[in-house]
Amino acid sequence: MNTGYLIGYVVLCLVILGVANAAMRSKKKNQAPVRVTEPDVQQAEATLQSDDSYEPIPELTEEFTAEAREALHVEPVDEPVFNQSPLPPRSERHKTEPPLAPSEEEVLETPVAEAVEETTQPAEADVAPQEEEIKPAAAAVTQEETKPEAVKPEATKPEAVKPEATAPVSKDTKPAAAAAAPTAPAASGARQDIHVGRLLTVLLLGAFVAILNQTLINVALPHMMNDLNVSANVIQWLVTGYMLVNGVLIPITAFLIERFGARKLFIAAMSLFTLGAVICAISSNFSIMLVGRLVQASGAGIIMPLMMTVFLTVFPPEKRGKAMGLMGIAMIFAPAVGPTLSGWIVQNYSWRILFILVIPIGLLDLGLAFAWMKDITKTSRPKFDTAGFVFSTLGFGGVLYAFSEAGSQGWTSAEVLLTLIIGLIALVLFVWRELTAEQPMLDLRVFKFDVFTLTTIISSVVNMAMFAAMILLPIYLQNIRGFTPLQAGLLMLPAALLMGVMSPISGAIFDKIGARLLAIVGLLVTVWTTWEFTKLTSDTTYGHILMLYCLRMFGMSLLMMPIQTAGMNQLPRQYQAHGTATGNTARQVAGSLGTALLVTIMTNRTQFHIANYANEITSTNPILSTHFSQIGAGLASATGLPTQYGSSIATQMIYGLAMKEATINGINDAFMYATGFAVVALVLAFFIKRVQPASGIPNKKK
Repeated sequence: MNTGYLIGYVVLCLVILGVANAAMRSKKKNQAPVRVTEPDVQQAEATLQSDDSYEPIPELTEEFTAEAREALHVEPVDEPVFNQSPLPPRSERHKTEPPLAPSEEEVLETPVAEAVEETTQPAEADVAPQEEEIKPAAAAVTQEETKPEAVKPEATKPEAVKPEATAPVSKDTKPAAAAAAPTAPAASGARQDIHVGRLLTVLLLGAFVAILNQTLINVALPHMMNDLNVSANVIQWLVTGYMLVNGVLIPITAFLIERFGARKLFIAAMSLFTLGAVICAISSNFSIMLVGRLVQASGAGIIMPLMMTVFLTVFPPEKRGKAMGLMGIAMIFAPAVGPTLSGWIVQNYSWRILFILVIPIGLLDLGLAFAWMKDITKTSRPKFDTAGFVFSTLGFGGVLYAFSEAGSQGWTSAEVLLTLIIGLIALVLFVWRELTAEQPMLDLRVFKFDVFTLTTIISSVVNMAMFAAMILLPIYLQNIRGFTPLQAGLLMLPAALLMGVMSPISGAIFDKIGARLLAIVGLLVTVWTTWEFTKLTSDTTYGHILMLYCLRMFGMSLLMMPIQTAGMNQLPRQYQAHGTATGNTARQVAGSLGTALLVTIMTNRTQFHIANYANEITSTNPILSTHFSQIGAGLASATGLPTQYGSSIATQMIYGLAMKEATINGINDAFMYATGFAVVALVLAFFIKRVQPASGIPNKKK
């Protein structure tokens, strides 16, 4: 049955891909205009000025400017939008266009002495005024579209035409430049329309609710099993399917950002997420619930890498540490608050409230996005990598599915081995495809930057260790110690508050000293606290566990966002979208694989310890035999039951205690592996170098 769900999911992805490609082809004739920013115009000017073959065009006129403005798709945004229609050849423009006619005001304001002086200047001096005209003309595009009627009457005035016969070309171009100069600040001022605080509010709220939703459902799964009348193997698809869709969508986020822009993509992602929550809230059976979760995941999988890309675009390298600290609040605070909130809701209300809760938050964020979100990323029309998408879907999906099922079916299961082999082969083909494709879906050339590669490996390994406590501690607290879901969730709340406070602080420290020292200190704390979790017993106090978990999350807050920011700072701007998608993919896959691996280790080691206890707890053991007799006699006298019944109850109690101790030992063994992951990350942290932002050149100071 699980294989059927996997096949259905792959078919669903392919159908969505086909519909998207058909829609894109149907709109090919109505392609959006190419977006050109003010820095692009300035770079073009510098190129023209440095080009010896550049030939100025002094005969450019106001009428031509009006005609050009009509051809432009002018929008009231910070970036001017140019039509893709090419201009006539440079050699032909001056033959077909009328001469420049200055306005009446410009003629009256120009001193006669200045005109006489300029007539004596060499012809070579005309190049500079002409080049000065280009910048104001380009800056003027950011203003409202100029109507042709406003220009034509100016050309018909005799006073404006007369000076043309006597004045040189430079005389004509100078007033035009002066007239356009007041519009130049608008181009730079349009950038000021982007309110960074509002933009951060929209992105952080969306990321918070997306991550929160991912952690809310875990505590509610037992209640959902009863209401939907399904088994544990079926209900776990609500979690596994969510992870699968996230893993598949993250690699194509870079393509989607380049194709649609940040504003449209965020609105679409949040709309899908909210729609999925509505479907889950009203679902009457498991199939509808699964569809809703997949729709939710399709939106949530886009929001996080999109937010990372926007942060890197808005903030300069010297301020990215604080910015990433703010983003860390959403990434760290939500997973810790989720279990607490979910435990309280499930304990007092219906599990459907978990989905109803996120609907108004999603709608609020959508409204804020329509009002405040700006399309600050440049769009283009990259070719969609269909083969890469198919390989990534099969690869990430197969590997994640195999690791998810290995905990229950074992690594020797034919289903697990088959999906794992298919997934690994598909991943190899995916890497080959992305390295050889002309326009790859995920540009793996980001790994040629050493610091980015190193920090991605460290953060992936840390994710594997971090999820150990988030998964294993609730099992220990609820199944072994008998705490309620609310009590287990409350254990994580103080650590979440601590991380929320420390994230911006660690970001500010990163801006001053870099990531290496922060990562080393944070990983030292993480290694020690993870090792302490290998000593759990049936008598470990709640306060001691709370202290260790808070210290562990404190260490995580010092290293998670700083090392990610250090790696992204090394990437040039053209690689940042792909670097974000690649890093998030690696961390998502590593976290999922780490969770499945540690749970599998816990299960296998628990079985190992149970077998050892079973060999010791026998009737031939003289010490245990005496204890069985004493406990059985005491129970029989206390309950009035026959002696043989008392001995049977005593045997069950001792075997129950043995099972309990075996499970604790299995959890401790899993934490030992998590400690090993943290040690590997600590060793790698010593090799982190400080680099000049977006240059890839290491600093001498390390």
